[in-house]
Amino acid sequence: MTISFLHRLTGRHRTRSANRQLGAVLAFVAGAVNAGGFLAVQRYTSHMTGVISGVADDLATGGVALALTGLASLLAFIAGAACSALLINWARRRHMHSRYALALLLEAALLLAFGLLGAHLDTLAYLLVPTAVLLLCFIMGLQNAIVTKISQAEIRTTHMTGVVTDLGIELGRLLYWNRATSPDSVHFVRANRDKLFIHSLVLGLFFVGGLVGALAFKHFGFSATLPIALLLVLMASPPLINDLQRA
Repeated sequence: MTISFLHRLTGRHRTRSANRQLGAVLAFVAGAVNAGGFLAVQRYTSHMTGVISGVADDLATGGVALALTGLASLLAFIAGAACSALLINWARRRHMHSRYALALLLEAALLLAFGLLGAHLDTLAYLLVPTAVLLLCFIMGLQNAIVTKISQAEIRTTHMTGVVTDLGIELGRLLYWNRATSPDSVHFVRANRDKLFIHSLVLGLFFVGGLVGALAFKHFGFSATLPIALLLVLMASPPLINDLQRA
């Protein structure tokens, strides 16, 4: 990765191409963290649909303690998204180049903290496992808010339900038989091949990231968080250096 590419990827001046490239890289990161995190704490933390359903189920069956745990996970995800918005708006008001890079740098630091927690997970499991789950939920909320804000909600990176739904819609349009309808007719159905491409890319990289993350955690344990954190630091560095030079 060249410096100019990295600066375009995470700098303050955004293009649709840069948004999509950043979204694709972060989809890989989310897949890796989600899959590796599951092997560590037996919980998927990148999407809140299952968490909310679990809270409802636990309340219905009398599992109040489990419901509170799920609620805490949900609040941690929301707090991560709110933190991302606060950092971006704070940096934007100061005209900083690193308005989006700051959240990535924080994500990298929290991933390293998760790796450090893992070193003591067996000895203090009753305390550190819930902490690790909340930390991962916070990280996923933080990351998802970055790309959502940058791309005007076009791209999501931490959960694939919306991506798969949009992909299915465009595939349905692509396969639709228009018969003799003129392409200029209002009834002519045309697939958005651009959306097909970006949703397929995000979905594919989320899967590849999950596979890589699971294999890395299986073979290297919590130290597998190190290269992911370094990737985030590398992407965040150029605009941060610009701000430091300006300061």
